[in-house]
Amino acid sequence: MVQLKYEAMAENPFRFFRGTCHLFYEDLALAPPMPMSPLTWICGDLHIENFGSYKGDNGLVYFDLNDFDESLLAPASFEVARMLSSIYVAFHTLKFGNEKADKMAQLFLKTYAARLATGKAVSIEPRTAKGIVCEFLTNAAKSEEKDFIKKRTVNKKKKIMLSLEDERHFKVEKELRKALSDHISEWISTGSDSPDNYKVKGVVFRLAGTGSVGVKRYLFLLKSTIIKNKYLLLDMKQSRPSSVGPYTDVQQLAWDTEAERILAVQKRMQNVSASLLSTTVFQGESYVIQELQPVKDTLKFKLLKDEYRDLYQVIDDMATLTASSQLRSGGIQGSSIIDDLVAYGKSADWQDAMLGYCKAYAGRVEKDYRQFGQDHRNGLFSTGTTG
Repeated sequence: MVQLKYEAMAENPFRFFRGTCHLFYEDLALAPPMPMSPLTWICGDLHIENFGSYKGDNGLVYFDLNDFDESLLAPASFEVARMLSSIYVAFHTLKFGNEKADKMAQLFLKTYAARLATGKAVSIEPRTAKGIVCEFLTNAAKSEEKDFIKKRTVNKKKKIMLSLEDERHFKVEKELRKALSDHISEWISTGSDSPDNYKVKGVVFRLAGTGSVGVKRYLFLLKSTIIKNKYLLLDMKQSRPSSVGPYTDVQQLAWDTEAERILAVQKRMQNVSASLLSTTVFQGESYVIQELQPVKDTLKFKLLKDEYRDLYQVIDDMATLTASSQLRSGGIQGSSIIDDLVAYGKSADWQDAMLGYCKAYAGRVEKDYRQFGQDHRNGLFSTGTTG
């Protein structure tokens, strides 16, 4: 699986950036200090493809930050620097040019600061969304559960099974498969956040994302015991320590497990929590459990290459949501109060330094990517040669 991660990272500079979150913070720690910023809860790996749609526990579809594996308490500047750097790297990857990248980065920073300055968090759902995001959410809301299940399963001898023909699915060895099935069956019967009246019908190893490739991740097919032909897909993803942690001296809470950290911060930062979120411990390792939803998706920027003008609204929305997530979680267990976030938004003292660093850092990423690509082609990362 690690080899697959390397192959994904070799695709282009943006995929490399997505797969090397730890390098970003290592480099940030070695750079001249950023101007002081308030402490906030951050998702830790904010980039332009870590926003997307999901169905909340209230049944509505939302567009919001959607990846919290690296989340923790840190300076607000960490989150903004990661996001701005991603804009530069992504726009260079798409061959948009420096001028367009500058405009989008400046727009993000302007909207982010303006939203902080209001002191009021907002959310984006189909009724309030505009442009591409509105179309994205409208299409997501129309996604049919049956079609979604059908894409990931096969029908053999009148039985629905998870498909191993799907390039994202891999077979799980018999002994582990039984242990996983038994574990989820126990979770269903005893968990307070688990779905009622379902039984496990299959499990595969699931491949998804870039940075998380190589992390243990399983996909379960559940079948209702009371509703005919009713199925549910369940994702169970291993939780690891945040890659941001070694590069901040901010005192962190003593979470029981890494999965508890991820889930707690997600619930603080999102306006409405996704449906069916839970944690579990399997064979001594913690995991986040969530429903794999037909409406859950991320905006793929490669698909937006020919719609540059529409990207203004998308970047504006992402900036609004970034600031809103920090305002929403303000004043909770160490994060700065709203007054401090408002003051930070109203100040312009830090913005030029932030833009300058992120623009220069994108060049560093592209240089590192070229070296990585050369080493990858030369076999330095093949099995048996890595340290």
